[in-house]
Amino acid sequence: MTLQQLKYIVAIDRYRNFAKAADACGISQPTLSAMLVKLEEELDVRIFERSNKNVSPTIAGEKIIRQAERAIAEAERIKDLVSEDRGDVVGELNLGVAPTVAPYILPKFIYHYMENYPQVKLSIREMKADMILSELALGHLDAGIAISGNTHQGILEIPLYTEKFMVYLSENCWRKLPVFHPENLEHEKMWIMKDAQCLRDSAFSFCKARTKGRRVYEAGSIETLIRIVDENGGFTIIPEMHLPFLTDRQRENVRRIEGDYLSQRRVSLYIREDYIRQAMLNTITKTLLRFMPEGMMEERIVKYGIKL
Repeated sequence: MTLQQLKYIVAIDRYRNFAKAADACGISQPTLSAMLVKLEEELDVRIFERSNKNVSPTIAGEKIIRQAERAIAEAERIKDLVSEDRGDVVGELNLGVAPTVAPYILPKFIYHYMENYPQVKLSIREMKADMILSELALGHLDAGIAISGNTHQGILEIPLYTEKFMVYLSENCWRKLPVFHPENLEHEKMWIMKDAQCLRDSAFSFCKARTKGRRVYEAGSIETLIRIVDENGGFTIIPEMHLPFLTDRQRENVRRIEGDYLSQRRVSLYIREDYIRQAMLNTITKTLLRFMPEGMMEERIVKYGIKL
């Protein structure tokens, strides 16, 4: 049994397709199949059930694959230890980013990261927070960026930045008011994100008369919400970092939130508790600091970076 064989079965499990797994491993499909058969013969157990259409692990195979993932992760840690001691920032960075955060940081993040760390192979996947935590636990990701407050055994949360929410009003909806007072709009329509819980919580925390007036509608993206408000009236809430996406005319419809309400969201970096690549993590924070609005990043991150 070799470490390479373990990588092969992990790839087969991930892609559930021999051709795709072989391509990801940089070998031919016949070679991959032969190496799998050799490992199964050595262990005297069938790891995968395969047919013309499907590839799936057996019950025993599931256990072997999970152990293989742990063995690979531990082996990779040896390389990481050496690189960390040398102060090297090389290799791969596999990053997961939540959809509610991605539009606001990824375009500039990718540009600045590739410019400053060309020696790192950057791979970014957009996925929901629960999937990020699961992929981190399996060792498929190095780090994830998502809304704070998610918990998973073995996963560490490091606060990155705090972003305020603003209210976006239709042009005929109390536009002359300098700030937003929730009681002014208790009978108006409020439009909210369907899957972004941080937006829903913030919306309902200052929507005092949720049961009065018209129904609360749901949409799938902030861009959609803004267009709905422009056409149908009412209001919605948007994160501060969405402001650059608005036209000059639309920005006139933005108001800050007045009063003691939940009107911000915190974004965190998630890693495994046993993650050791401190220098690699700090490439993420240093890149964010290049373009994030002043005062938004956690003060501890700005002063000291990440210390593991």
